[in-house]
Amino acid sequence: MKPLVFMLIAGMALPAFPQNGKEREANVRKALDADRYTVDINYMIPAKGPGRPLTADYSIAVRNDSLLSYLPYAGRAYNIPYGGGKALNFSAPIESCEKTEKKGETEITIRTRNEEDSYVYRLTVYKDGNASLHVQPTQRESISFSGEMELEE
Repeated sequence: MKPLVFMLIAGMALPAFPQNGKEREANVRKALDADRYTVDINYMIPAKGPGRPLTADYSIAVRNDSLLSYLPYAGRAYNIPYGGGKALNFSAPIESCEKTEKKGETEITIRTRNEEDSYVYRLTVYKDGNASLHVQPTQRESISFSGEMELEE
């Protein structure tokens, strides 16, 4: 009885095994094919100035025909509402979405707009789930980010 109790306690203390490479690739593909995924952003690269790691929880999410953007912004604004506006924090319908596959990566171009601006989000997702993002607003300088796809275990 004691060995069984010990094994149960030891099993609960161990963390879940991380996904192996093939499982991770399959989950990335599944999320991209379903047009339902989240990319956790952990690094920001403004058009001017040095890149910097991000300590808060920033992300973009695609939910079929909608884009949910929660991103910081650093850069020059050309024409913005009084008080700074929403910047890159909004939820909006996707006007168009184009996907192309190249050697282990998927490039996704998303066009969307809200009441303040029009945006082009160019997302590159690698087969291991790492991602890079370039955002081109009409009324602000472009900005780039990097992060990782959030995958279900």
